[in-house]
Amino acid sequence: MSQGREQGGRPAHVMTFDAFVRLHRQGHPFLLPNAWDHGSAALFVAHGFAAVGTTSLGVAAACGRPDGAGATRAETVALARSLARLPCLLTVDIEGGFSEDPGEVADLVAELAELGVVGVNIEDGRPDGLAPEGHLPRVIAAVKERAPRVFVNARTDTHWLAVAGVPGHVPDLAETLRRVRRYADAGADGVFVPALPDKAAIAAVVEAAGVPVNVLFQPTGPTLRELGELGVARVSTGSLPYRAALHAALAAVLGADGRADAVPTVPSYGEITALLR
Repeated sequence: MSQGREQGGRPAHVMTFDAFVRLHRQGHPFLLPNAWDHGSAALFVAHGFAAVGTTSLGVAAACGRPDGAGATRAETVALARSLARLPCLLTVDIEGGFSEDPGEVADLVAELAELGVVGVNIEDGRPDGLAPEGHLPRVIAAVKERAPRVFVNARTDTHWLAVAGVPGHVPDLAETLRRVRRYADAGADGVFVPALPDKAAIAAVVEAAGVPVNVLFQPTGPTLRELGELGVARVSTGSLPYRAALHAALAAVLGADGRADAVPTVPSYGEITALLR
């Protein structure tokens, strides 16, 4: 988005922040497609999506790095610089902030804001488990002080780490509710809990959070309408578009090779991360 002045003299990044906030309506969730390069984002915008996010798995896999390990700071900033030229609201997945120092994370978010980024996802998941419960609140407070007009979507991986295959991790809904409340109290504009197991868990998070709730789209459901009925405000596609693109690419190549009957299903998150090892 342009960093100039818009009608009425308000800075453009303030206008876009307000527009992004307005998209988050409890009970009327908007679908956020997650891009991994300029082409994928431009395609989503061309098909009418007003807001686009990035996917850390897609960004990491595209350059042969592990997801969630804090190894793609430069690539994430470079992609944000490219996507900020598109006519859409842009939110960027910065994993855990690419630093354990709250001030350094705040500096990164301020840098992204200067590029035109209107939101960030910051997560508490680490390759070996969850960050201490008090860590992300300190990061959120530092980010909101440094870049108050950036929508901070605080993600807790209390359930996702089991999907990601972290040994010994057991999802705990009570811990989820405690963390989302703490993150909201620290100043998060929204909270994101991927991999919640059922409607009851989603409803419990919505009730506890006090801020807009983001969940991950699952092809097996619930549907967007059902998620709205539960009070969800935002639904992210996560790595699904990237994984589906890889599936389509493989299908095209195997089909050309006369092996169309050998095309597997869309690869899972775990299958892609295994390839990166």
